[in-house]
Amino acid sequence: MTEIEQPSASFRLVYVPGVTPTKWLRVWGERLPDVPLELLQSSPADGHGLLLSGGADAGLVRLPVDRTVLSAIPLYTETTVVVFPKDHWLAAAEEVAVADLDEEIVFHPQDDTLDWARLPGRPAFERPATTGDAIELVAANVGVLAVPQSLARLHHRRDLTYRPLTGDVPQSQVALAWPEEATTDLVEEFIGIVRGRTANSSRGRAAAEPAKKQPAAEKAAARSGNSPAQPGGRQQKPRGAAGRQGQAPGKGQGKGAARAKRGRKR
Repeated sequence: MTEIEQPSASFRLVYVPGVTPTKWLRVWGERLPDVPLELLQSSPADGHGLLLSGGADAGLVRLPVDRTVLSAIPLYTETTVVVFPKDHWLAAAEEVAVADLDEEIVFHPQDDTLDWARLPGRPAFERPATTGDAIELVAANVGVLAVPQSLARLHHRRDLTYRPLTGDVPQSQVALAWPEEATTDLVEEFIGIVRGRTANSSRGRAAAEPAKKQPAAEKAAARSGNSPAQPGGRQQKPRGAAGRQGQAPGKGQGKGAARAKRGRKR
């Protein structure tokens, strides 16, 4: 007998350094309070691995990803900046051209997310293992580092600053990715949240039921302020003086009342 796989009790979202999923988590909590969202922080390489191994349902990762097995929706592209000590001569400029780094040692960490055709500046003696390690070397005034702006903010130090890097510079794209063969209802829910769909969207299990159409008679009654239709579909007509309240003089009165007025004038 084939065992039926049970749905996951939670939604596992992996994210890489520099990505801030806070706003999407808040919306998830409002729409699916019964489904915990488990956050998994990971290095760029390990994030892809978690998605491929089934360790995460979806991920906020940096492109490129293996499109043969992963689906991906690009979300935004980051500005590339160069990080250096605050007393560095580059701090005098509002932005730094690639050519300005020709005489600088530029670190290229092993977890770099920028796809350089040719790294600017002079190469370091060896590649730091991580961006964090490279930041430590920059703080020691050994060289400079080019990174996406979010990573410069993540590794902020009071003795360091950064400027936008201009010229032929690669940029990092952040995307929502998930295993193509595991596009579950919960994945669809998160896709909708990231794309800004409303809770009433037709996609995803948390979508609200479409509002029932209001009958035309009820709409007309609502506009006129009259009472709603009675059972059987017929609207009750007002009777007597109560039914004539609020009407202009002479309107809604019987023919006898009109003749009586004419008689008094004579």
